[in-house]
Amino acid sequence: MQDAIQDLSLKELAKALSEQRVSATEVAEHYLERAQQHLAPKAPNPLNLTQEHSCGAFVSFNPEHTRAAAKDSDERIARGQARPLEGVPIAHKDIFVTRDFPTTAGSNMLNHYRSPFDATVVSRLADVGLVNLGKLNCDEFAMGSANENSAWGPVQNPWNREHIAGGSSGGSAAAVALGLAPCATGTDTGGSIRQPAAFCGITGIKPTYGRASRYGMIAYASSLDQAGPMARSAEDCALLLSAMCASDVERDSTSLDLPSEDFTRDLERPISGLKVGIPKEFFGPGLSADVKARVEEALSQLKAMGAQLVDVELPKTELSIPVYYILAPAEASSNLSRFDGVKFGYRAKEFHNLDEMYRKTRSEGFGQEVQRRIMVGAYVLSHGYYDAYYLQAQKIRRMIANDFQNAFKHCDLIAAPVAPSVAWKLGELNNDPVANYLADIFTLPASLAGLPGMSIPCGLGEHGLPVGLQLMGNYLNESLMLNVAHQYQTQTSWHLAKPGVPA
Repeated sequence: MQDAIQDLSLKELAKALSEQRVSATEVAEHYLERAQQHLAPKAPNPLNLTQEHSCGAFVSFNPEHTRAAAKDSDERIARGQARPLEGVPIAHKDIFVTRDFPTTAGSNMLNHYRSPFDATVVSRLADVGLVNLGKLNCDEFAMGSANENSAWGPVQNPWNREHIAGGSSGGSAAAVALGLAPCATGTDTGGSIRQPAAFCGITGIKPTYGRASRYGMIAYASSLDQAGPMARSAEDCALLLSAMCASDVERDSTSLDLPSEDFTRDLERPISGLKVGIPKEFFGPGLSADVKARVEEALSQLKAMGAQLVDVELPKTELSIPVYYILAPAEASSNLSRFDGVKFGYRAKEFHNLDEMYRKTRSEGFGQEVQRRIMVGAYVLSHGYYDAYYLQAQKIRRMIANDFQNAFKHCDLIAAPVAPSVAWKLGELNNDPVANYLADIFTLPASLAGLPGMSIPCGLGEHGLPVGLQLMGNYLNESLMLNVAHQYQTQTSWHLAKPGVPA
């Protein structure tokens, strides 16, 4: 069974473990062996791992902890006390703090940082039996669309190593696509789960803002950041989301005070008669022909399954880019002010006074993109510009949310492309940050509105790279999105396609 372990779904793997056809220890060793071949090029390497063919997905391991957790799962299974996903491995984006693994947020600023506690998302997933394999590469402080901004080096797309994996959760997407982990956590501020999932040919979901606790998730933009799962299929994501989402109001003021929910409950429901909205603004001149063709084929498949396609309008879509890149940097400039070299994190080695310590610490500890966004944020919040930029952006954000509510009067769900193109080449947009930002045009609206959204594989485009279909639901309507995605995946096999790259 060893050779087939990475081909099993979460449900299949959990069943094999509970029936003791394979042990949690064997599964953990199998995945550790695969995962350790893919450490990021500049990440600390205390195990002296060889990285000849690495895609750069992982940034740290703790094999002793992983093996101990797997052993504990084996003992639970033997006693007949297995939890729902007992012994199934998972890997966490390095933006979630973890007690037993370093947490760096992809930044030199937090090199060697060890948290005294686990993020709520991490602990909840551990509570259902998942075993942590390691921490995954991400853009520094989750700022980026390509996973090229990490202090530990870029993540390569498993389908074509010359292309990006997407960001900021590129390490998570690449790890799942390559079978280095059966599932992973990600975070989505402006599309950082959906876009890398689309670029790497896996499934990823961003729940409604506030569904998953932000406690222990290192903040980028607090009114936008949201955790979510990434896996091969909608069914796998539903299982993970059910474990992740529950009220955490005692520790997270943005957490929704809602009970736990079983997101697998509606997966098998037929979608006949469902109204799927198609926003014309997402199919304009900026959309590449290959992506458009694959998405339209997916929409035709939904129609063949009984769904009704209806035209809807989201007229403020083009304003989502300037709105997001005012609001998110503004919040980032505030959130990252705590990294000043005083209490924790990196501190400059040479300075002559306090002001110089602050300046050198932040200029040496933060990467170029993080510094750029801090500066933009400080500018739009400064005296004389707050009303002209930040306040106006907040007003347009409300208009974008209203556009969605008007659209949902005519449909149950909205379907569209995830990104205007397939993954671009590594380094291609490094000198053009604006072009990089424009690639988020289709994921930003749902993030600004706080709506749930997900990406599912729907074919291959230029260079043989994956294309993702984006589904967007109304508030707290994750179950409907997962239902449509699952039904689509029962009729297609794109979510089972694998990159032809040795792992």
